[in-house]
Amino acid sequence: MSIRSFALGIALAGTLGFGTSGALAQIAPDDSGAGTKRGIQEVNNSGQVGTVTLFRHGESTLVVIELHSVPAGRREPAHIHRGRDCDSLDPNPAFGLAPVVNGVSRTIVHYPEDKLLSGNYSVNVHASDSDLKHYVACGHLY
Repeated sequence: MSIRSFALGIALAGTLGFGTSGALAQIAPDDSGAGTKRGIQEVNNSGQVGTVTLFRHGESTLVVIELHSVPAGRREPAHIHRGRDCDSLDPNPAFGLAPVVNGVSRTIVHYPEDKLLSGNYSVNVHASDSDLKHYVACGHLY
């Protein structure tokens, strides 16, 4: 029984090690891993401010939103919209993001970081699923 457990442990360790090296291989060679951080401003006197950080993962991008002053227990939908400023966003989201819960959202977007940073996109956070027209925070990706 102990030899079988030992063999299973070795196999698992090998699998985990292989999976990690595969993920690292997808990061661009010139990417420091620090990500590209942009500010998010409050909208409609919400008091919610923070950052959106983009991490390059090959042709995809990890988008991390961190907001302060989000009411406890609130689930706030977030999207990437086309538009250079918060007053003229295309109302149809270009990319859906995981909702902001406890001030944090993490989503892999299948679109390159450099294109998201082209000056044509902004991140928008909504008050709730039932009140998508009420924005609480917005940040520009350029």
